Amino acid sequence: MELHLLLPLVHALLLNSARAAAAESSDVVELTDADFESGVAEHQLALVEFFAPWCGHCKRLAPEYEKAATILKGSVALIKIDCTANSESCGKYGVSGYPTLKIFRNGEESGPYDGPRSADGIVSHMKKQAGPSSMELKSAEELEKFIHDFDASVVGFFADSSSASRAQFIKAANSLRNSYRFAHTYTPELLQQHSVDGEAVILFRPPRLANKFEESKVMVDDLSSSTKITKFVKENSYGICPHLTLDNKDQMSGKDLLTAYYEVDYDKNPKGTNYWRNRVMMIAKKFVEAGKKLSFAIANHRDFAYEVSEFGLDKVSGEVPVVAIKTVKGEKYVMHEEFTRDGKAFERFLHDYFDGRLKPYLKSEPVPEKNDGPVKVVVAENFDEVVNDESKDVLIEFYAPWCGHCKNLEPKYKQLGEMVRSDPNIVIAKMDATANDVPSVYDVRGFPTIYFVAAGMKQSPKKYEGGREVSDFLSYLKKEASSPLVTEGEETRAEKEL
Repeated sequence: MELHLLLPLVHALLLNSARAAAAESSDVVELTDADFESGVAEHQLALVEFFAPWCGHCKRLAPEYEKAATILKGSVALIKIDCTANSESCGKYGVSGYPTLKIFRNGEESGPYDGPRSADGIVSHMKKQAGPSSMELKSAEELEKFIHDFDASVVGFFADSSSASRAQFIKAANSLRNSYRFAHTYTPELLQQHSVDGEAVILFRPPRLANKFEESKVMVDDLSSSTKITKFVKENSYGICPHLTLDNKDQMSGKDLLTAYYEVDYDKNPKGTNYWRNRVMMIAKKFVEAGKKLSFAIANHRDFAYEVSEFGLDKVSGEVPVVAIKTVKGEKYVMHEEFTRDGKAFERFLHDYFDGRLKPYLKSEPVPEKNDGPVKVVVAENFDEVVNDESKDVLIEFYAPWCGHCKNLEPKYKQLGEMVRSDPNIVIAKMDATANDVPSVYDVRGFPTIYFVAAGMKQSPKKYEGGREVSDFLSYLKKEASSPLVTEGEETRAEKEL
């Protein structure tokens, strides 16, 4: 064989050999559909990366993942699986984006990995996961120390370590360990001390939150499944009115939530903090017992300054609570009356809320006095009038004043507005998303974000993913517009580019 034909073959062989050697030296275990279940089950604790070879984020994670795997070798297994070639496993675990990281214990999914994506961060997070999810308590002193904590404490009381209920408890503890604290005991004296006849799980609420409106501990004795124990913990851990913090706020998501913001400080002023919390609870309990669906919380107004501002409550002293509700639909309601010591103003606010007499609060700039430019200015107060006009198609840009990309787009967007200005069926609009509430149907996570809202389809806006040149917008509008697009200056340079 001639040399020029042989060299490419040699190069390919060397490259494949190098790849094989790299794979052999890797401390990351790669699995497939054929061996995923058995491979993961070999490890007491494993972190699994579901990835795609073409994914940029996966490529950036790869060297960090490799470093972490080497450091954790022997204690925590780091595994990866290519979802483009192993759709069965990735589909089973609900993978919809890459990379997706999940924690597995003894072959069973324990929960998502929500830690850092650096080698050091992965190592630190997984070392914490490697410890026991529930610690054993052997004395009254140990139990008292465990439950005297800032957060709620979940304790399982069992006859012995071979109990079937204890196995279900540990399973629940494994799945909830990132959010709750767990311990267990087999000590007869402790079972007797807490009136446990047989076996039970008791949730002890934090001592600092003790009050006369609810029990400081709650017990459940149906321990037949980890699902029931998990449900019990989630439903009872916070009680009528928890202390919302930056650490636990995500656990309160997915609920219609009323929050009283004031100078909440359990370190320096526990008495004053509970004074107002008790007044919130006094009224809240009436509505909870009446079956009204609303969760309650207190929070430090400084820790949640952003939320306070979003409710238009910037001038808050912290001496007296200010109250606001945010629903899962994104609607906001603000209590404008001052919170009185007898709680009557608070109670009126809640009655008005449940009776539908409150108008949702909108964070909005003033409606422009003149709005006849080529690009219509939209604020929260005129959003329905401009964007939700059923007779018109609307292209709307959500921007931020400080955004460089938005500033670069501005002259092109204005030119687009000039070109379609004579079309009575289409509106080019923009909205400062930092100064106005954006309706929840629009997913605005970066700037600029652009949506097309067709006439008669106002609840189904389409996110614009095209180019940012005038010609790109015109091409898109010609395709999507409900009526034939009318433009001015057919011989303009932008039109010629089409």
